[in-house]
Amino acid sequence: MTELDYDDKPRIEIQYCTQCRWLLRAAWLAQELLTTFEEELGGVTLIPASGGTFEITINGKQLWSRKLEQRFPEAKEIKQRVRDELCPDKSLGHSDIKKPS
Repeated sequence: MTELDYDDKPRIEIQYCTQCRWLLRAAWLAQELLTTFEEELGGVTLIPASGGTFEITINGKQLWSRKLEQRFPEAKEIKQRVRDELCPDKSLGHSDIKKPS
């Protein structure tokens, strides 16, 4: 795959609060997304921010906001939202299994 191929693929941005020391959480989620969507994504960018920010967007569309959701996402939730946006037919394996009610 060439560099041009990656330029055509969707990109995810994760803004994280440096004051809150959320870099490791952001990096871990980036790794999870790049591993799960290695063929579908053109990259994941980590963006330092402040004020308690933890937001995830794909091509400018917000997928998660810690302030709106009032919590951090689980990897499973973000994978499902990315999948629903990029490739709705993709199986996420164990991340798709619903817990019994």
